[in-house]
Amino acid sequence: MKTIADIFTIVAVVAGAFFFIAGTVGLLRFPDTFTRLHALTKADNLGLGLVVLGLLPQMDGVLAGLKLILVWLMVLLASATVSQLIARAVRRGGPKP
Repeated sequence: MKTIADIFTIVAVVAGAFFFIAGTVGLLRFPDTFTRLHALTKADNLGLGLVVLGLLPQMDGVLAGLKLILVWLMVLLASATVSQLIARAVRRGGPKP
């Protein structure tokens, strides 16, 4: 059973890393601020979710797993808030690409 959990962890963490890389490529390649924000927030949130999902079977107890999920939820909230603030600043005439 430990081998199945290890394989699941590897697959989920590698998939999460793929989405992190995809978000970084979107940040570097897209033409304007709004598309960059979209690519970065969506890909990074999904990437972090997959990493957390992959690490859950490796946790020793329920409390450690809940802490991981809480960190993921806090990052979701923070990234949504920050992307809204950046988009609002750009829309009001802030820095352009």
